[in-house]
Amino acid sequence: MLSMENFGDKLEQLGFNFYSGVPCSFLKPMINYSINKGQFVMAANEGDAVAIAAGATLGGAKSIFLCQNSGLTNAVSPLTSLNYTFEIPVLGFVSLRGEAGVADEPQHELMGTITDKLLTIMNVQNAILSTDETEALLQLEEANKIIENGQSFFFIVKKDTFSSVKLLQQEQGNGSKPNIKRSNRSCQSVKRIEALEALQQNIDARTVLLATTGVTGRELFELGHKENQLYMVGSMGCISSLGLGLALMKPNLNVIAIDGDGSLLMRMGSLATNAYYKPKNLYHLLLDNGLHESTGGQKTVSTNIDFLQIASGANYDVVEEINTLVDLEQSLTNWSTDSKLTFAYMKTEKGIKENLGRPTVTPKEVKESFMKFVEGYTN
Repeated sequence: MLSMENFGDKLEQLGFNFYSGVPCSFLKPMINYSINKGQFVMAANEGDAVAIAAGATLGGAKSIFLCQNSGLTNAVSPLTSLNYTFEIPVLGFVSLRGEAGVADEPQHELMGTITDKLLTIMNVQNAILSTDETEALLQLEEANKIIENGQSFFFIVKKDTFSSVKLLQQEQGNGSKPNIKRSNRSCQSVKRIEALEALQQNIDARTVLLATTGVTGRELFELGHKENQLYMVGSMGCISSLGLGLALMKPNLNVIAIDGDGSLLMRMGSLATNAYYKPKNLYHLLLDNGLHESTGGQKTVSTNIDFLQIASGANYDVVEEINTLVDLEQSLTNWSTDSKLTFAYMKTEKGIKENLGRPTVTPKEVKESFMKFVEGYTN
């Protein structure tokens, strides 16, 4: 059995200072250890946790992702289309529930036999974490070399690998709900690209723009590539989680996460996580055109959803309706002068820019220039 204190100290010596994940009984000592250190973000699901860790990595952290193997499949999308595509490494610890010969629940049986195979198929190097402390610490050093080479590495953790860690008293969240700020202007016909252009024109030098996958990122790039912009590809629904990790790591940087209705609906639990951790430097803008426009204009179910009420219920500090470009400009001004975690909702018209191209820079190149920009803003 490994001493979690010694193992955690080694992780810290290697520079790992940010954890995100979901509960797992096998990983409870590591989760408790990182919570006690104030380094853990509890995500709503495994995919969100991967994106949160990726965002922290963009901010200069060396990040750790924790999950039970039964939930590893929920992390496949960001692991394969965010971390792999942008070459954003994460050190993962995934429990081995359903190990052959070990009594466990029936839902873990299949994953117990395919966990290592699933990781290997995703091009994630992996190994069983040794229960011998000397060997385990050497394994960590080897894994760190792989991480520093820009690739992810996962340890598969068997039952009773770590010594127990007592969880200290945790802070309680603020349960008060914000009033929704309604626009006093009639809803204006605004296209997504017009809103994106307004964002570019109304942010200061310490603000970054993170655009969700599909047309949103492509249109933002079309308006002019800048080092403070990142265009997510794949990992649908993960944009605000990416923004959360970055905002927590870089409190002196302003982070705008540009979401879409189809995207947010896919991972709406992220609203609760964002609102619990409350980084005041995160501005979450939802552009809702009621369509999956990137794939042919199929309707989403957003017409049945009151996103403002949901964000208010999640307890964002500021929840506001944006009806016009003037509203958007004023909202950004308010946020930059009196920063609070903000959810802004804007209804947009359907329509894609004619002859819309795709980014001519690779995801890796975008990441590298973005991280260079972000690096200048100290924690």
